[in-house]
Amino acid sequence: MNRAARRTSLAIAVVVVVAGVVLAAPRLGSIADQSASPGPGGNFGAGAGSHAPVGSDIIATDPVASASAAPAGPSPTAEGSPGPSASGGEPTSTGDPQSGPIPASATPELKAALDARLERLRSKRGIPGISAAIVFADGSSWQGTAGLADVGAGVPVEAETAFSVASVSKTFTSALILALVEDGRLSLDSTARTYLPTLRINRSITVRQLLDHTSGLRDFYYNANIDHALLVKPAKVWSAARSLRYLGPAYSKPGRSWHYSNTNYLILGMLAEVVGGAPVADQLRERFFEPLGLDHTYYQSVEVPRGPVAKGYRFLGTDPTLPAIDLSDGSLVVPFTSVVTASGAAGSIATTGTDLARWAQALYGGDALSQASRDEMVADLLRTARYLPGVAYGLGVQAVDVVGHPTLGHSGRFLGARAAVRWLQRQQIGISVLTNQSRSDPNVVLRELLKVALPRPDSATPLDR
Repeated sequence: MNRAARRTSLAIAVVVVVAGVVLAAPRLGSIADQSASPGPGGNFGAGAGSHAPVGSDIIATDPVASASAAPAGPSPTAEGSPGPSASGGEPTSTGDPQSGPIPASATPELKAALDARLERLRSKRGIPGISAAIVFADGSSWQGTAGLADVGAGVPVEAETAFSVASVSKTFTSALILALVEDGRLSLDSTARTYLPTLRINRSITVRQLLDHTSGLRDFYYNANIDHALLVKPAKVWSAARSLRYLGPAYSKPGRSWHYSNTNYLILGMLAEVVGGAPVADQLRERFFEPLGLDHTYYQSVEVPRGPVAKGYRFLGTDPTLPAIDLSDGSLVVPFTSVVTASGAAGSIATTGTDLARWAQALYGGDALSQASRDEMVADLLRTARYLPGVAYGLGVQAVDVVGHPTLGHSGRFLGARAAVRWLQRQQIGISVLTNQSRSDPNVVLRELLKVALPRPDSATPLDR
């Protein structure tokens, strides 16, 4: 591991540990309760932690989704697991973050074991279709698929099949904002209205507060009327202005609390277009998709799919044998057009398992951004920890332990789509899991796959227990 990577690894470990201590502390009466309430008006948006009943079909995107701590904000999707812990994350542990990485490589034997485990997990959890990938430090990788991309037509998931990743899109939007900061075109601590002067939000909200969810802005997906509006016309294209019409009273004044809110990233997309002088989709393609070789990644409703697409499905209960109900609206936007376009930069990306794992590698361990930007992204976890968020959250990034490994990443959920991606800095491993349903948490699958890929964590390192 080079010096920069070791420094980042140390920072992640320290931040995760400190954030974990803060999250575990008793809540103070002077601090607003940050636990998530029931998902946005039905849970449509891209969110962070779900309180929806198991098997419920509220629509939403899973914001952050999953740490070991309590819920973190509006839960966008809702067909998922109840309660806070949806992410497969675990309580943080402590130890020497500079221990060497555990050797791992995509050998034929490991690939076969991962393939078998993926199919067993898909079948047991009643997931229609799934795509997963792991990229290792030595350059080898595993790509696994199982199940169906189109249940009605019997079309299997292929390596090139794209899935909606809902709130994982926020990792791309935050990276774009940080890249614009690197260019000197905006400042994290400037107000959003410096760039969007006519936007009707509190004048003191900063770009940083939008990125780390301390703006106080309510999630528009919490409006009780939005689910009906999205479902009654699933093929309708929404504008940011229409989404903002569902914006309710602020949770708090800027900088007073942490609340996961899709509104923040919808506005960041608007801001990026003004500052960058081009649509978000064009900027992402020019800065990230093409240079990084993310050939099957695209911005839905603006760009066309780069290959086959996995339809989204819902269920009327938790029994894994229940029939899948197709949510498609006749277009190639998945799970359906209204919820994707209403989310804007908060949830419009579709990609494959391999592309997403490679994105994690480039974003958190590569050169998608400068080391200074990555440090800023991670350091913000300490700033938000004092607000007692449901999951440790920085500038568009979650920090959680997964089977004892400190990770960076994000998760996402819409009705009919759920995904997760994690980066293990010490081992230099990126892992992703994408599904075309929302009742089963992909973080559980991710955790089980990681147990196969790293079966013997360094027993001498408590952080890896």
